[in-house]
Amino acid sequence: MLQNQLIRQPLSGVGYLLKGAKLLSHPKLRFFVLIPLMINILIFAGAFWFLFSSITQWIDSYMAGLPEFLSWLNYILWPIIVLSILFAFTFIFSAIANLIAAPFNGLLAEKTEIILTNQPLAETRLSDIVRDLPRIFKRELQKLAYFLPRMLFCGLLFFIPGFGQIVAPFIWFVFAGWMMAIQYADFPFDNHKVPFATMKQRLRKRLGKNLTFGMLVSFFTTVPVLNFIIMPIAVCGATAFWVDVYKQEFINDESQNVN
Repeated sequence: MLQNQLIRQPLSGVGYLLKGAKLLSHPKLRFFVLIPLMINILIFAGAFWFLFSSITQWIDSYMAGLPEFLSWLNYILWPIIVLSILFAFTFIFSAIANLIAAPFNGLLAEKTEIILTNQPLAETRLSDIVRDLPRIFKRELQKLAYFLPRMLFCGLLFFIPGFGQIVAPFIWFVFAGWMMAIQYADFPFDNHKVPFATMKQRLRKRLGKNLTFGMLVSFFTTVPVLNFIIMPIAVCGATAFWVDVYKQEFINDESQNVN
């Protein structure tokens, strides 16, 4: 009954991120949040120390490459370039953190789903996680293989004088949101062995909500302190989205196939 009510009242992308934040404090999830949280803190603390010691020099070098007739755009582009570098940098280190924390994020998504549905899934033991590591890391590499060529294209736009340099930050911001939506939705989808291509297709059907969710996650990865806790929040929020909407869709698909 509860599940049906949730399906009839799906939240916005913002709503699912807030729901993930609320779930983070659930007593039954605290232990499963701890390891991804520690991994995120260690990686981002080092990453941001390096970034903030170098970012001004990078931006000045980039601005020096602008054509003379576009020099008046310096004051407009400077904050946009800062955000673009932050988004690119945080995505790269988020990918590293997610690769390392993938087994634990999958477990967090599983426990979150159990709490939301009040329906136990197959119990996951430590030996099951160890045995499943090759498949988990293969899935993470599959995501990277999807992201990297597109990241390269977005990055190249920054080096096209004039139009490319103006539109690149905006294209990057939207693409970063899409990448983050895929990154975190993948944990509950992968727990149910949904193929990567199928997952992308389902996410596109609700592109607005998923982009909103992903762009917020991308933004919060650039905010000090919040970037430490955004990973488990996003995992819980994406799992809530799966439970409210996508899980029932797959149940309906299976019923239609049986009939």
